[in-house]
Amino acid sequence: MTSQWQNFMRNLGEWRGSFTTVTADGTLRESTPSVLTLKSDDNEQLVRFGLRRWPAGMAIAPGGGPADGAGEPSYAMEQDYRSLGRQVVFFDSGAFNKGSLQVAPKTVFGGEFGFIRLNRRHRLVQLYSEAGAFDQLVLIREFRAGSGAEECVPTSPDQLLGTWAGVTATISADWPTPDVADCRLELGSAELEGLRLLPDGGFCRLPERISHREAFVLEGGWLPAPGQMERLVRRYDATGAWLSASHEVMTRC
Repeated sequence: MTSQWQNFMRNLGEWRGSFTTVTADGTLRESTPSVLTLKSDDNEQLVRFGLRRWPAGMAIAPGGGPADGAGEPSYAMEQDYRSLGRQVVFFDSGAFNKGSLQVAPKTVFGGEFGFIRLNRRHRLVQLYSEAGAFDQLVLIREFRAGSGAEECVPTSPDQLLGTWAGVTATISADWPTPDVADCRLELGSAELEGLRLLPDGGFCRLPERISHREAFVLEGGWLPAPGQMERLVRRYDATGAWLSASHEVMTRC
């Protein structure tokens, strides 16, 4: 069984893409071109993270990132990783889930859902205000540099309806070794109610409000290819503490 660090390393490379804010009412705002790099040292004991972003409204190249002539980025940062914190868990494919460990009053809360398949990454950040109200989503579409990978089609109900089956891996807050089991999902029109459908094969389900006094679940999903689905589910208990995260990989029956 691979380690968290080995799963993290599956994300190495240069990823050219964009950050798009989706408001609470579903409106897509202008996209920000981005280039994200993850590079390891020779011993694979250190990973250097780098992120550059350009102003919203700048042209985005066909393969992701800024178009020619974009000039210098408006934002840049670097960070070295030698270990991983408890707030993030990685699964065998390189998919990951990251988020606040505890809901706290008057504190911004968020969760990130990251999927990877060959030369594509699809990420979604869910953000809540200090009052616990759903604020916005940030959709991040990334393409491995020079790969020629393409964006998935926007998600429609017809792509989701039906029976899905596959495998789920669950990592709990107190036991980082994944528990692997078969899973099955039945999606009818009733199950799609409240689901937010997104560009690039994405979708999510989330509560409109969260609290440190009530259990809740956050969900992000991706359709990387026709008839294929991945879901990341993050659970919190009745005290607002992070409980577990699951990664489901399924095909349509």
